[in-house]
Amino acid sequence: MARRLSVVDVERCVDCLLCALACARRFGEGGLARSAIAVRSAGGVERGFVVVVCRACSDPPCLAACPVGAVEKARVGVKVLADRCIGCRACVAACPIGAVAWDEERGKPVICVHCGLCATFCPHGVLALEEVGGG
Repeated sequence: MARRLSVVDVERCVDCLLCALACARRFGEGGLARSAIAVRSAGGVERGFVVVVCRACSDPPCLAACPVGAVEKARVGVKVLADRCIGCRACVAACPIGAVAWDEERGKPVICVHCGLCATFCPHGVLALEEVGGG
């Protein structure tokens, strides 16, 4: 069965960024430049944080926006075919929640692949991989 990354309890997020660091580390580099997950303030510690990550839309606007077919439907969410990508950023503009990150160095989008690595590094139970039907 396919699994999808879910934000299960955003109230527990303390903006430690361990999720984003773990995600970026998939590429063998430190830093946050290639992370497919981001944490943003919702107004400081009093108001909490927002976890921005691909929600695996059933009809992904990022896929529809790509003029060259570099974004394809995957079992869960989408995948980026970097060799086809022309760097137009249409996928970034199309995502209504801002979950398509941009790798400035490569000039390509970074979109969550729902591997769950970020969830394993979250010490507060904010993220989890959940089974989805149709897999």
